[in-house]
Formats: sequence, structure tokens, C-alpha cells
Amino acid sequence: MKYYIIAGEASGDLHGANLIKALIEKDSSAIFRVWGGDKMQAAGANVVKHYRDLAFMGFAEVVANLRTILGNIRFCKEDITAFQPDVIIYIDYPGFNLRIAKWAKEKGFLNYYYISPQLWAWNSKRVHEIKRTIDKMFVILPFEEQFYKDYDYKVDYVGHPLLDEIANYPTPQNFRSENNLSDQPIIALLPGSRMQEINKLLSIMLELVDDYPNYQFVIGMAPSITQEVYEKIVGSKKNIGFVKNKTYDLLLNSHAALVTSGTATLETALFNIPQVVCYKGSTISYHIAKRLVSIKYISLVNLIMDQEVVKELIQDDMNVGNLKKELELILEGKNRSEMLHHYAGLKDRLGGVGASARVADLVFNT
Repeated sequence: MKYYIIAGEASGDLHGANLIKALIEKDSSAIFRVWGGDKMQAAGANVVKHYRDLAFMGFAEVVANLRTILGNIRFCKEDITAFQPDVIIYIDYPGFNLRIAKWAKEKGFLNYYYISPQLWAWNSKRVHEIKRTIDKMFVILPFEEQFYKDYDYKVDYVGHPLLDEIANYPTPQNFRSENNLSDQPIIALLPGSRMQEINKLLSIMLELVDDYPNYQFVIGMAPSITQEVYEKIVGSKKNIGFVKNKTYDLLLNSHAALVTSGTATLETALFNIPQVVCYKGSTISYHIAKRLVSIKYISLVNLIMDQEVVKELIQDDMNVGNLKKELELILEGKNRSEMLHHYAGLKDRLGGVGASARVADLVFNT
């Protein structure tokens, strides 16, 4: 079969790569043409657009880059038409993917969606659009199945693919020496995968460095961003480590983490690392989102548990004073132990491993 897969972010690249591996096990003649990244390419796909060229975050940023986005949509339609896939698989990235899916349905292509858009957070009326355009939806969060059921739309809950990735992840050897890190306890800094996030958040995180001389702060660099970009933000600060393409190795060796809202918050929890969740967008984008979003939390950990397991510092609350206060609470003591206790409940709620294999089976055998 010929598969066309569209993923627009680093997390989608990871989940897409695992899905490709699972599909190859079932379909030895599979051909993959994808929008994704290095992981999907390594898994055996032909990457026609890299996600680093697609990452526009926030309402104001989308408007500013509208010409580029419209050009990408036009190219995608032309590329699908030329490739003539047996199925198109969309991975999250709804602003782009739902537009392509509507067009593809009209053209007679088979549309499958893996990792649902977060319609339960805002614009839930788009469920009706999904019902018209998506032939099968595979969801990874336990509450999403009921959400869609309320709209009389049957979906397949497959479990969360991160459980597979983390369960199979090998314990790193010689991590500190290979990355020129000290023997001090590590505080991981995960400032996101987009330049907008990194520019706004990393400088605030780094303000804490001088207050914690007995810890080493280590930046988990995004695959698509060069170290020089991070070094420019770090400036003259000392005792800062850099790790690229080894975020899981970093988490396995960390004592605590400061994490930008997104998939990384769930990954950090599944590795049992206490964390503070950070978010700071442009002022315009934040105030627009605040009026549209209808959820209590922004981190996946809190959303899945339906309670504040990890502290979220959002927009104006994301400042040096608050960040230091919350970091203190998770380095030692009661807050740390309580968070780890809740992490165990999180894993139970997500179910078992095998998400990628379940999706591959549903795609190939349906």
C-alpha cells in the first residue's frame, strides 16, 4: 500500500516514525511519502516537507506567515494528487490537516486521523467537520472516546504511543561523560521545539542558574535548532550543559525539569521526573486563546488526571520569582513525593503499551 502521512511537529514525527515501523511489519511492500522529520525518515519514509518549516505557533504568528502556509497547502494537494496514496494519515496538526482532509475527501481519498485534534479544548463544533471528512479516528487519551461518543461519532481508543516509546527505551551508558556534564544533580530545561517558545521561555529559565550552584542545568535542544541559537541566549552564564537528540537520556538522568507545555510534559511525567510546566506566548495570541479555550489546564498530565498534579506557570505568571518558588517545592520534600505518587496513577489511566501496533492493524486491515 501507499501511505501519505502528515505530521507538523516533533511529537508527530516521533509517533509517525513508530507507526511506520509497525506498518512495515504488516505490509512489507509499504511505500511512505510524508510531512515529518528525521525520525520518520530514519524509519523508512520519504520526507517531502520537514516540520521545522511548518511550525507557526499562535494566532498572530499564523497571520504573519499566511502566504507560506497557503503555499504549503497548495503544494500538499498537488503532491497527494501526484502520489495517489491508498490512504492519508493525519497526525495531530489540525489547522493544516483538517483543511487538507476536507479537500482529500472531496477527491475520493481515504482519510484516517491518528492523535485527535484537541477539539475538547476549543472549537468543539469542528467535530461535525471531522464526521464528514475523516473515515477513521484513532484517539490516544482516555477521555476522548467519550467526548466523541457525545457527538455520535465512533472512534478507536488505542492508548498512548509514548508508553511504547518509553517502555522500550534503553538506559543510556556514559551519558554524563559523553555530553561533558558534571556529577551534580541535573535540572533539565526543555524550552520547546519552536523558536517562538525558545526565545520567550529559555531566558527566564536561565535566570535561576546562579541561585543553584550545586545543580547543573542542561538544555534539551530541539532537533531542528542549532546549538549556536541556544548559546546566544545563554550568553556568559556558566555550568550550562547542552544535549541534542537525547531528551529521553537527559530525563533519565535528571532530578527535576522545567518544561514547556506540550508533549514533553507527559514524557517527563512518564520518566518520573518532577516538573514545572511553563508557557508564554505573544500577548495577542494569548488573549485570543484565553477567550476561546475551554479547559482548566494546559498540560497533558493535569488534563488526563483532571487535577493539578504539576504546577502550570502561564503567561504573566511565568516569571523568575514564581519559577524559583515552584522549583524549590519539587527539588525535595512533600511536593516532590506527592507528584511522583500521582505519576503512578497517570500511567494506570493511560493503559498499556501497544498503541502503534493497534493503529497499524486498524489501518492495514480495515
